Amino acid sequence: MQTLQLNTPQHNIGHSDQPFLPFTKPSLDEATIQSVVEVLRSGWITSGPKVQAFEAALSQRFGGRTVRTFNSGTATLEVALALAGVSPGDEVITTPLSWVATSNVIVRAGATPVFADIDPHTRNLDLDLAAEAVNHRTRAIIPVDLAGLPMHRGQLYDFANEANLRVIEDAAQSIGASSPIANGGTAEIGKTGDFISFSFHANKNITSSEGGCLVLPDDIDPALCERYRLQGVQRDADGGMDVDVFGGKFNLTDIAAAIGLGQLAKLDEYTARRRALAKHYFTVLTERAESLGIGLPQADSAHSNWHMFQVTLPLNNLAITRGDFIRAMKALNIGVGVHYPAIHLFSAYRKLGFKEGMFPHAERIGREIVTLPLFPAMQETDVERVCDALDMVLRPQLISRLA
Repeated sequence: MQTLQLNTPQHNIGHSDQPFLPFTKPSLDEATIQSVVEVLRSGWITSGPKVQAFEAALSQRFGGRTVRTFNSGTATLEVALALAGVSPGDEVITTPLSWVATSNVIVRAGATPVFADIDPHTRNLDLDLAAEAVNHRTRAIIPVDLAGLPMHRGQLYDFANEANLRVIEDAAQSIGASSPIANGGTAEIGKTGDFISFSFHANKNITSSEGGCLVLPDDIDPALCERYRLQGVQRDADGGMDVDVFGGKFNLTDIAAAIGLGQLAKLDEYTARRRALAKHYFTVLTERAESLGIGLPQADSAHSNWHMFQVTLPLNNLAITRGDFIRAMKALNIGVGVHYPAIHLFSAYRKLGFKEGMFPHAERIGREIVTLPLFPAMQETDVERVCDALDMVLRPQLISRLA
């Protein structure tokens, strides 16, 4: 058997003969595959009747609110900023711990991203710190539900209303999740609020291969959203055409919508399965976490959709790096992801004046975080295999245990 030599002489990891377990994998049933075949045979493969049907199904899911689909969750954020009137000179508050698209769209709109550090327990934006960042140039806030754990929407909208800010919810990871709201009740993400952006990328809880949707507030004209989605074009009955806004090419195809329709029908089933698997992770890991020094996510069984199960590594107490850990897990045929490095430390953001030490919680978690496998087709035995591998890789590398 081949072995992987880590950076210390005390530890060799053997290559596993078990099948590779990725950190995520979409579940696509035969009916969905056949619906894509039907679209391909229909001769209408770009935006058409399937897109309309997908938007209608999403609207029904979100309590009858207006929904428009896009070719990515990034496009939905970009258009939401335009519809919210964000322009050069404005500032938009967001989290430094997210996929970089969350802040890239702010820069592309000509506005300035203003980061506020995270709550280390939820790993989401700390609203108390966000309040300190508000000034007369602040136009909007983009909160993120990291790993599918929603920010408290009641607290979020109390804050936004007091500061007179538009809210663009980056709910890319939280479809099917829910949150307490201002009236004391609980609502599914997307049914209440201002702009809500979802992603249907291949690694999300439901997918259209690539894609996303934007839930619109009542004060936004859906026709204007559609123009931003497709080059700003508006046509009249006589074949005339005008362009009144600088739109992009963001439309979803019928091929993608057919996949999305099949996935949406199974969202509740997928969410229930993810919650069961996350619960099993906690059952197996809780006793080991302290001795291994790993940090577990917030245990939420009621609101999170468990898009990802993420732990933090005790890198200061390990004789290996995070990269070594990922390679060792891969040698055991287990895929591990990193979601995400702190945005403000990327080169492009350092050029904007951000630097290390500005947001210490996001920086630490960004250095230490790893995403473990979690997807609906997994079995409880897969969870146990991952936890055993964690133990096998980490325990011999704890510095306190080294001779």
